[in-house]
Amino acid sequence: MKYQVGDEIIVLHSNEEGRVIELINDKMVMIEVRGVKFPAYMDQIDFPYFYRFTKKKQTEEKKTAPKQYIDQIPKEKPKPNQIKVADGVWLSLIPKFSLDDFNDEVVDVLKVHLVNKTPQSYQFIYKQLFAQELNFELTNQVQGFHDFYLHDIAFEAVNDSPSFSIDFSLIQPEKKKAAHFEAQLKLKPKQLFQRIEAMKENNEPTISYQLFDVYPDKVEEDYVDLSKLSGKGYKIYDASKVRQHLPPARSVIDLHIEKLTDNYEKLSNIEIVGIQLSEFEKWFDLAIAHRQPSLIVIHGVGTGRLREEIHDILKTKREVKNFINQYDPRFGYGATEIFFQY
Repeated sequence: MKYQVGDEIIVLHSNEEGRVIELINDKMVMIEVRGVKFPAYMDQIDFPYFYRFTKKKQTEEKKTAPKQYIDQIPKEKPKPNQIKVADGVWLSLIPKFSLDDFNDEVVDVLKVHLVNKTPQSYQFIYKQLFAQELNFELTNQVQGFHDFYLHDIAFEAVNDSPSFSIDFSLIQPEKKKAAHFEAQLKLKPKQLFQRIEAMKENNEPTISYQLFDVYPDKVEEDYVDLSKLSGKGYKIYDASKVRQHLPPARSVIDLHIEKLTDNYEKLSNIEIVGIQLSEFEKWFDLAIAHRQPSLIVIHGVGTGRLREEIHDILKTKREVKNFINQYDPRFGYGATEIFFQY
């Protein structure tokens, strides 16, 4: 290995000096330049000694014709990350390679970074799951135009379909901005393997997924003049007693299409799933309004399309503590039980 941790280096295209802080693989290292950390290929950096020697030699040769060089001009205090172009917030994966017994390059781990390419600073709650089971959780902050190392994921665990949930909030709240924003990401093993191969072919340093472009604005609730509604004969209830006037909730709901409509035979698969999801969301919202501890959703086995759609929705709901899809003597594997938190 040409470089070791702690070696001083120079970035060839900018002549900026830095140091090596981590060896990623036999082609890449993590470097730090003026307080900014980023990965670089080894052919993009070099030891600074040759550069310093040749620079000194050129200065001595031109001593007879004194000129003012750029490095003689007083410099401003260096500021990290001078070029700042807003481009949203990203989750980046850096594969760390090694050689196996056959001298083939293989991935050992994925280093997960949160990359903030916006001027805002965020508080975040990061959760990483395998097959809906929590594997890693972290609460911290990421400053504007900085990245944040989160953790490593063993590459063999990718087959367990890792997913990510990150809840963002502004460190300095703004009146017109949302109180929080939750981003979700689920990796499919086959697609990730393809992204890694493409990354190697194109000499790209990372695999990145954009979580959001711009932090969202607050959703303003429409004001309704209740006196006008009351005058037209509508019943107006005290908000503290709203549950008394809600339709009753159910502890078990059956989403088989024949239970929901009589004309299902002429419907397309997309229309069927749309009806089923609409019915699910209705009873899900009622369960929360009544503060039920749990809800069982019968979705059947089939191709698993409806089950996956429901599970994806549940992962975005803050009221959901957890959910399970395991064998039940009443429904087999065709039902999911949801547990709420309030």
